[in-house]
Amino acid sequence: MIKNIKWILIASLGIVSCSQEVEDTSGIEPEVVVSAGTADFSKYVALGNSLTAGFSDGALFKAGQMNAYPKLLADQFALVGGGEFTIPYMNDNTGGLLFGGSINNDFLPRLVIEKFENGLPVIKSLIQAPYGILPTTETFNVLSGPFNNMGVPGAKSFHLLAPGYGSQAGLLTEPKTANPYFVRFASSQSTSVLADAMAQNPTFFSLWIGNNDVLGYALSGGDGSNPITPLAGAPGVGFEETYNTLVTTLTSAGAKGVVGNIPDVKTIPHFKVVTYNPLSPTNPSFGPQIPTLNATYAQLNAAFTYLGVPERSISFSTTSNSAVVVNDETIPNISLQLAPVLQAGGLDVLTATLLASQYGQCKQATPTDLFVLTSSSIIGQVNTTRLNALIGLGVPVETAGQLSVNGVTFPLEDKWVLLPSEQDEIEAATIAFNDVIRNAAASKGLAFVDANAVLKQLANGGILSGTYHFTNQFVQGGAFGLDGVHLTPRANAYIANKFLEAIEKTYGSSFKKYKPQDFPLSYPSFLP
Repeated sequence: MIKNIKWILIASLGIVSCSQEVEDTSGIEPEVVVSAGTADFSKYVALGNSLTAGFSDGALFKAGQMNAYPKLLADQFALVGGGEFTIPYMNDNTGGLLFGGSINNDFLPRLVIEKFENGLPVIKSLIQAPYGILPTTETFNVLSGPFNNMGVPGAKSFHLLAPGYGSQAGLLTEPKTANPYFVRFASSQSTSVLADAMAQNPTFFSLWIGNNDVLGYALSGGDGSNPITPLAGAPGVGFEETYNTLVTTLTSAGAKGVVGNIPDVKTIPHFKVVTYNPLSPTNPSFGPQIPTLNATYAQLNAAFTYLGVPERSISFSTTSNSAVVVNDETIPNISLQLAPVLQAGGLDVLTATLLASQYGQCKQATPTDLFVLTSSSIIGQVNTTRLNALIGLGVPVETAGQLSVNGVTFPLEDKWVLLPSEQDEIEAATIAFNDVIRNAAASKGLAFVDANAVLKQLANGGILSGTYHFTNQFVQGGAFGLDGVHLTPRANAYIANKFLEAIEKTYGSSFKKYKPQDFPLSYPSFLP
């Protein structure tokens, strides 16, 4: 067996051929005569989550805020009567938040590519060596508003209605009832995002919300810690009533607006980087251990066959990549049946019981399983929590280490993998939520952006915008930043064009469009 495997393999980032690329000609049109049409852009407010705020590369920072699609929209609105567009800026281009001067590991500085090794990027947070750069933006230094960009990273639909979502005290409760980004610019401790938006008497709004209502579940591997928002329920609980309340309130004084729907999470690169079979026999920390691993798993595999579940057998190839071992709560837990079979095969009671508990509901991953991007840093590493638990049960330290290697001897926990059943839950919710969004837009005569269709095209051949070809590939596709979820400056320009086109179609407006290929592929230097 093995004590530890250093994880050094990340899925290939090579550019794939694109057989279904679609050319988008926005941004290369001749000079146009701009017009507001029937819309009034004099007071524009943008509501949404991290995409609206300008979050990218795992953090919120100044350059991202300046390149966010609402800022790009506001710049075009200014040419047809739009007013000032204020933004609750972070202190710098480092990103991250301080909590009373202390580091909070949930809000670290942005991610950067430190270097390339064998053609693959080595990605680190700026707080890590060799940088060691700390956040400078203090959560509790409240800014003086009002602000037109009301995008709040992490917000779900119902959070926009929640009184006290900007309360400092709400950050200290368990579970938390406030959001640190909104704490920085909320007008009061008791206000809501929607209330602060309405206080500005908007004449036009954009609303792109709902992504986190499903994405939070996906990013947590569907482990239940961040559930999908229910469709039914009162405003502030169920998605349908919440969304309709948002739209009804925003249009109650005659404002017009544009809304976007929710992309399919399977189209973002966050779930495409780590493959189901990343264990390479060429990895010097893993390859030499394969014969020992297979010999050790042989007795367990024999027990699986005896119990009628040979498909659960675990083996690793010496010639090609092998799948990681995962826990799968959708298959029957056979721990109780497995223990006596292992004892009959010659194992002592303690060992048989321990192995039965660890492998009673596991399998090797298949191509239908998806993995969160952050699993790349833990696969092949010793799981210290499991190690300490085994030692506490009296297992010798060396043996405990051998049984605690993530994805190799210790099945990956639910938080790292999206099983097909969990993907189905997300897809069903996304379809239902998008029906609500489209119906709400139609009932109020709002402009509608099919962001879901845009991201599906990125995943299905890509989009040619001017001279640039976008795809959903991690890093090299040009659309997504280093967290595999949020947009690059170039992609923000492209999505801004989609919002402008929707507004033109609905309100007879006319705008100049951005040329995405003129925007950078990544954000400027992290230096202040």
